[in-house]
Amino acid sequence: MQKSILILGACGQIGTELTYALREKYGHEAIIASDIREGNESLMDSGPFELLDATDYNALEEVVAHYEISEVYLMAAMLSASAEKFPMRAWNLNMNSLFNVLNLAKEKKIDKIFWPSSIAVFGPNTPAENTPQNTIMEPSTVYGISKQSGERWCNYYHTKFGVDVRSIRYPGLISWKTKPGGGTTDYAVEIYHKALTTKKFTCFLKKDTKLPMMFMDDAIRATLLLMDSDPEKIKIRSSYNLAAMSFNPEEIAKSIQARIPDFKMTYAPDFRQEIADSWPNSIDDAQAQSDWGWQSEFDLEKTTGVMLANLDQSAAI
Repeated sequence: MQKSILILGACGQIGTELTYALREKYGHEAIIASDIREGNESLMDSGPFELLDATDYNALEEVVAHYEISEVYLMAAMLSASAEKFPMRAWNLNMNSLFNVLNLAKEKKIDKIFWPSSIAVFGPNTPAENTPQNTIMEPSTVYGISKQSGERWCNYYHTKFGVDVRSIRYPGLISWKTKPGGGTTDYAVEIYHKALTTKKFTCFLKKDTKLPMMFMDDAIRATLLLMDSDPEKIKIRSSYNLAAMSFNPEEIAKSIQARIPDFKMTYAPDFRQEIADSWPNSIDDAQAQSDWGWQSEFDLEKTTGVMLANLDQSAAI
């Protein structure tokens, strides 16, 4: 039977690229993109789209029934920096949307859920180097608190009701295809745009702030690999650690300067510095590697090459 998949938050940074990847894999008509707003022209033209508020259970249930949805990818969320400005709005979006899809699965109206967690679940007391899968989690941000709570609810619904929910703790994500969505790691996307346009960039983090990062192609591949894995291979139903590379702003600037020698970087840390300071420097993802065969492909040098080449090409069009 043909899968029918619903993506909530399809117009966001991850949702957009996930929509394209799933449509490539399963066919354009089988993937129903949805968001509270319309996306770019390319996304809207590539297959079915529904204007949908992920916090509205009745509207969500109606779309699931209409398209006979079997899987839901819940990508709708308010990210770290934005959530600090609108804490209750972020909590309501991040939590109520999750309860809606978990309850649909509990009622056997959908079969499988993907819900992304984040390195934001960790806090200042978490071991910073090679953060283990199971460790102290005392998040200090609204976003992190919602993600940690979500992890516990995912595990609860799996244990109590048999819900097939799967999750990854995404690190900071880098992509040339879509704009960032209000996260603390967004400097690592914006810097490439500025390197090509103005050849200068003011970073909102200190130069030695090392954070776990990942190129978007790796993140999408990991997501599809996890969702394609046999259920018995999924040993963790809260969320899996996922890793690729770790670097600081000075290191990314140097990787750009190797290709654009007159690129200049300055630093003006703001409120996002405190958020970044509460997150790990690097992540241990041995469990994802052993359970479902995860392995990253992009390091910093490869990422910089691909980012600059594609942004330069798209600017020339």
